[in-house]
Amino acid sequence: MLEGILIGLEAAFSIQNILMVVAGCLIGTFIGMLPGLGPMSIIAIMIPVAISLGDPAAALILLAGVYYGAIFGGSTSSILLNAPGVAGTVATSFDGYPMARKGQAGKALTIAAVASFAGGTIGAILLMIFAPALSSVALLFHSAEYFALMVVGLSAIAAFAGTGQVAKALMMTILGLILATVGEGALFNMPRFTMGMMDLQSGISFITLAMAMFALPEALFLVLNPARSAGQGGSGKIENLRFSREEGKAMLPVIGRQSFQGFFIGVLPGAGATIASFLGYAVERNIAKGDEQAEFGHGSVKGLAAPETANNAACTGSFVPLLTLGIPGSGTTAILLGALIALNVTPGPRLMVDTPEIFWAVIISMFIGNLVLLILNLPLIPYIAKILAIPRNYLIPFILFFTLMGAYIGQNNATELLILVGLGVMATIFRFADYPLAPLLIGFILGTMLEDNFARAMQLYRGLDFIFERPMTAGLLFLAAVLVVLPSYRARRARRRAQGVADGD
Repeated sequence: MLEGILIGLEAAFSIQNILMVVAGCLIGTFIGMLPGLGPMSIIAIMIPVAISLGDPAAALILLAGVYYGAIFGGSTSSILLNAPGVAGTVATSFDGYPMARKGQAGKALTIAAVASFAGGTIGAILLMIFAPALSSVALLFHSAEYFALMVVGLSAIAAFAGTGQVAKALMMTILGLILATVGEGALFNMPRFTMGMMDLQSGISFITLAMAMFALPEALFLVLNPARSAGQGGSGKIENLRFSREEGKAMLPVIGRQSFQGFFIGVLPGAGATIASFLGYAVERNIAKGDEQAEFGHGSVKGLAAPETANNAACTGSFVPLLTLGIPGSGTTAILLGALIALNVTPGPRLMVDTPEIFWAVIISMFIGNLVLLILNLPLIPYIAKILAIPRNYLIPFILFFTLMGAYIGQNNATELLILVGLGVMATIFRFADYPLAPLLIGFILGTMLEDNFARAMQLYRGLDFIFERPMTAGLLFLAAVLVVLPSYRARRARRRAQGVADGD
């Protein structure tokens, strides 16, 4: 490994590769800030540019820089506008946007930048140390284990529900699962619930749904509630760019936990940064106690640090199956796999032996990239945060424009705009009725993978025998049951404790 690191240092610190890291991070950060585009689109566009470089290491470093730059920069629009730039930053808006509404946009962006840097850096260290070993662990996960992992994700919905809202969260999760069934099914390539519309045959776009749940209702709320509009964002003066020492101490264990958890979720093919960010948020909310737990969803420092750390660590972790097995862990890494094949590089177990300069150069470039992203973003925070100082009558059309353009560019058809508006109106009604919207997204994200893996496991084991024949599946399902029961148990214990105090008085 030491020899490989030295080879990687020599390759990564060449002038060309350093320029590729900086260029990739700049492009990715900018694209990540724009709702709807996402890393997949820009990487697909950048592939011809990367191939023209002629050097596979430089090409992959450029594309990797775009990838984690987009994840790093996607938090900006989530925090400032409640319009997630990429799917992996949806959970960032849960506490980032409330902080911005309190006039703490600068501090929220600083926390996001620091957490992203820490998650990406720790993830790169773990990638460097454990990549060969974790490739064999990833192979242990079959359809049955992925199904159980999706159940674990669904069992965490209580973390996204406020006090007394568990039933509402469950209803929204079921609605998300229903929306996930639109399009072709897992068992038969037949369209379902498309109402005869060809544009719905591939299902509803996640980016469209995310913006319909958050960005569009926010713009409508600003129109329908002038008092909310007038009170948002404060004056043009940006204050509180730094977080306090106490907040830093509170963030440290969160960053530590979510760096490891996010990285290992990213290692699993098919999981990715989006699931890692949601699970990271859910875990931190579930283990929080008392007032800390009540603060989640209202501007919690931990609630912001958790998804930002997890999604950047998962982004790094997704390179484990890509580089060591040749298996794409997400849609973005599938495009990267195509770029590698176009560059005549065969990813797999032999990559670090046959072409160590590529394998180790990419890993070393991640350290450089995360440092570049931190240096680029921190000085710009006071200027980026001034977006909130824009008058509301200009900001509302700005939000609507990027929301509509993001939905259209994502699928390149006008039907997506109709779906966006319809779901946006529905989400606004749900917000007025005080229904949590995050569980709907959880159900939608996990629904398709849940169905696909369950159908595959049923076919392989001819029924539900896979639950009993695979100990890892049974263990994950047991964990899911604990996650369902634990919040109810804690709430009942808190009520009994409160009742005991009242009786004592």
